[in-house]
Amino acid sequence: MRRSLSSLFASLLGSSLALAVILGAASPSWAYPFWAQQNYASPREATGKIVCANCHLAKKATRVEVPQAVFPDTVFKAVVEIPYDTSVQQVAGDGSSTGLNVGAVVMLPDGFTLAPQDRLSDELKEETAGVYFTQYSEDQPNILLVGPLPGDNHQEIVFPLLSPDPAADSSIHFGKYQLHVGGNRGRGQVYPTGEKSNNGVYNASVAGTIAAITPAENGGVTVEITTADGASVSDAIPPGPVITVAVGDSVAAGAALTNDPNVGGFGQVDTEIVLQNPVRIYGLLAFFAAIAIAQIMLVLKKRQVEKVQAAEGIV
Repeated sequence: MRRSLSSLFASLLGSSLALAVILGAASPSWAYPFWAQQNYASPREATGKIVCANCHLAKKATRVEVPQAVFPDTVFKAVVEIPYDTSVQQVAGDGSSTGLNVGAVVMLPDGFTLAPQDRLSDELKEETAGVYFTQYSEDQPNILLVGPLPGDNHQEIVFPLLSPDPAADSSIHFGKYQLHVGGNRGRGQVYPTGEKSNNGVYNASVAGTIAAITPAENGGVTVEITTADGASVSDAIPPGPVITVAVGDSVAAGAALTNDPNVGGFGQVDTEIVLQNPVRIYGLLAFFAAIAIAQIMLVLKKRQVEKVQAAEGIV
């Protein structure tokens, strides 16, 4: 009996610790890729907007470099650039300051996938060391996610990619395809549930006068607002944002009660890549060679005519 109780207690304790670790580890990176995976069948909406922008409201620049064209069954790389000022720090889930995380999503055309490890060159293995790539879903191997990663060392994320082979898949055709890329730095301002994170501005829910600002148990504060009719309304503000109002201030409904601590943002970019048929390249090279030979023959023919005219005394 004692052994059974001990086993039960150990099991409950282990489950509790595991839950605490999961929740504790998730809070700094909420609204990162796994949230999108759970809430959206595709990361790109019909309007063209990548869904990360629903939680990361600030707009920031994102760039991508890919080859203009690739041959079938060829390993190449896409470099996603996520620039930001490394001297700034973001608000963590507990309100403390921490470095920015980065993440990226690359939506490839059908047939394009992550390159297998055994086909990577030594250079690509070095460039992707420490980066873990995941598929958006089991049936979408052409949509790849990375992050969150420490931003100080990953302002450029290299995706090793493999082009499809039309000879092996009749649904793939040579031609021009689009790639959709999103890059994020920092935490989001809104959770997919619609709740605000502590990485955004908090506003007054009603108009009135600030009656009190009291510390809360979670490290944040509670702002009490007295309305014109004498009612009292409390607005809870989590740790992180800095209070910008004082007791006695008059505020309008929707007025900012805090600063905006967000230093990150999301950006997306579309680009194109050509799945090139090698036969076309061979044909183009043959055409260039034929033109070059024709030009050489014309020059030689002209000189021959000039020699004949000189021999016959024709000026």
